[in-house]
Amino acid sequence: MADQTHVLFVEDDDVIREATQLALERDGFAVTAMPDGLSGLEAFRTDRPDIALLDVMVPGLDGVSLCRRIRDESTVPVIMLSARADSIDVVLGLEAGADDYVTKPFDGAVLVARIRAVLRRFGHASGGDRTDDPGAPATGGGLLTFGELEIDTEGMEVRRAGGPVALTPTEMRLLLEFSSAPGTVLSRDKLLERVWDYGWGGDTRVVDVHVQRLRTKIGQDRIETVRGFGYKLKA
Repeated sequence: MADQTHVLFVEDDDVIREATQLALERDGFAVTAMPDGLSGLEAFRTDRPDIALLDVMVPGLDGVSLCRRIRDESTVPVIMLSARADSIDVVLGLEAGADDYVTKPFDGAVLVARIRAVLRRFGHASGGDRTDDPGAPATGGGLLTFGELEIDTEGMEVRRAGGPVALTPTEMRLLLEFSSAPGTVLSRDKLLERVWDYGWGGDTRVVDVHVQRLRTKIGQDRIETVRGFGYKLKA
């Protein structure tokens, strides 16, 4: 297991849980599968997986609450699984700190592709050893300053008004994209491609929720919405 990417999978449906676990293991992942949120939280604390797949509707501790508990303790990537493409499920999961979501029923190949995309963003080699992230935006190194916001692109640290700002890796990548082109409007599709590594169409709600989460940390007025086009970092 030490040489494999370790996936925590929390799903209460026995058939889906067993079939998905087998499919992921065939693709080279080590999988810990749990039937409810409480056992999932215990497994997370014990095993410290590389990524967590959480179904929204699981007993004991629902997937959104479990995501919040994980996010309180770790920046490990989280993908939410939902049986509905309902906006409330999607937004609640993303606001809880999830990095992406997949709607059930899902194709196994699609799920694996999304897992690998998330792992690349977090500097993991899917199904194997960890590696540097070749897709990280080029910033040229050094310290970038935007008003009271300071971004250390080498140390991967952010400070606001002199105090540290805790960002998840996805939020950091999003901020680096904005800071690499201050004042330039970046479309949601472009951000999906660069930050989420989507070579195909994705749900732009993922971008919107992450931008809002980032705003709460670096200042609501630092990232400007350009209606009909996207977002830009105020220079």
